[in-house]
Amino acid sequence: MKKLVAEFIGTFSLVLIGCGSAVISGVQSTGASGIGLLGISIAFGFTVVAMAYAIGGISGCHVNPAVTIGILTAGKMETKEAISYIFAQIFGAITGAAVLFLIARGRPDFAMPEWGLGANGWGEGYIGEYNTQSAFVIEMVMTFLFVFVILATTSKFGNSTMAGLAIGVTLMLIHLVAIPVTGTSVNPARSIGPALFSGGKALSQVWLFIVAPIAGAILAALLWKLGFEKEEQKS
Repeated sequence: MKKLVAEFIGTFSLVLIGCGSAVISGVQSTGASGIGLLGISIAFGFTVVAMAYAIGGISGCHVNPAVTIGILTAGKMETKEAISYIFAQIFGAITGAAVLFLIARGRPDFAMPEWGLGANGWGEGYIGEYNTQSAFVIEMVMTFLFVFVILATTSKFGNSTMAGLAIGVTLMLIHLVAIPVTGTSVNPARSIGPALFSGGKALSQVWLFIVAPIAGAILAALLWKLGFEKEEQKS
C-alpha cells in the first residue's frame, strides 16, 4: 500500500505541477510574462527529480504507466504489482488534473479551451499543427529513450545516487523537443488526466498517448533485456 500511495502522490504532483506550469504560468496573463517552453520543461523534469528522491526508495518512482510496463517487460517486477501501480498512477493523474481544474477556473475569464489543462494533442489548432505520424513517432521514440535511460541509470552500469537527476534531466530535454509537436506526454497517465476534464479533441486523441508511449517502453525494455541485461548479470 505504501508503494501505491507513493505512486499516486508522485503522479499527482507531476500533473499538478507540470501541467499547472503550462496552464497557470506558461501563458501570458495579467502581471505575468509567462515561463515559456523552457520553464514548462524544467517544471516537468524537476518534479520527477524531486519525486525520485522523495519516493524512489519506496516505489521506485515510476509515476508513469509506460515506465511500469517497460520495467515489467524487462522482468524487474510482477504483473499483479504492475497493474496496481498503473491504477494508482492513473488515479493520481486524474486527481491532479481535478485540482488544477479547480484552481484554473478561479480566473474571471476562464473558459476550457479545445485542449485544456495542458492536454496533449496534435493536428490543426494544436501548437505546431504536426500530423498524426509525427505525433506517434516522437512519442514512441522519446519514451523509448526515456525508459532506456531509466533502465540504464538504475542498473549496475549506472550511478544509483545520480539516477534521479539523470532521469529528470532526460525528461526535461524530451519536453524541450516534443512540446511543439504533442505538448509532450511519454506518459499515458499524464495524458488521461487532463483529457478527461478537457473532453473534445483532447479525449478523442488520447489513444495515441497510450499506444505510442507503451510501444516505445516495450521496445526499450526488450533491447535492454536482450542486449544489455546479460552483460549486467556477467558483471
